[in-house]
Amino acid sequence: MSVIGPRLPLMKDETFGHYSLITKFKEEVRQNLKNLLLTSPGERMMIPDFGVGLRRFLFEPRHQNIPAIRQKIDSQVRKYMPFIRNLKVQFDAGTGPDFLDSSNILSITIVYDVPGLNLVNTLTLNKEDVR
Repeated sequence: MSVIGPRLPLMKDETFGHYSLITKFKEEVRQNLKNLLLTSPGERMMIPDFGVGLRRFLFEPRHQNIPAIRQKIDSQVRKYMPFIRNLKVQFDAGTGPDFLDSSNILSITIVYDVPGLNLVNTLTLNKEDVR
């Protein structure tokens, strides 16, 4: 079985060596997308503009910032993960606009595909992931 990369966060696992590793491209793309969303610009050495920085939006008025978050996700994915196509970003799936105005809980669901791998996948980030 081929190994693609380390599973984050690093965890002890003796299956392939010392740490748990990813063996499927679907998992690697999902992990890399999550990393891109949660990394703050300036946090990654040598690539100062890398990252969406979802944490910085935690205490901002949500309704006004949703277009900015959506635009930042789109531009970062186009720049750093250009193999992803048909990106669909939903905020608080299954709720109406009144909920977006009054709630302080943010949930982001991203549906994406990778045509080169014939892959369609979904990534959902809840408040626990963004802390």
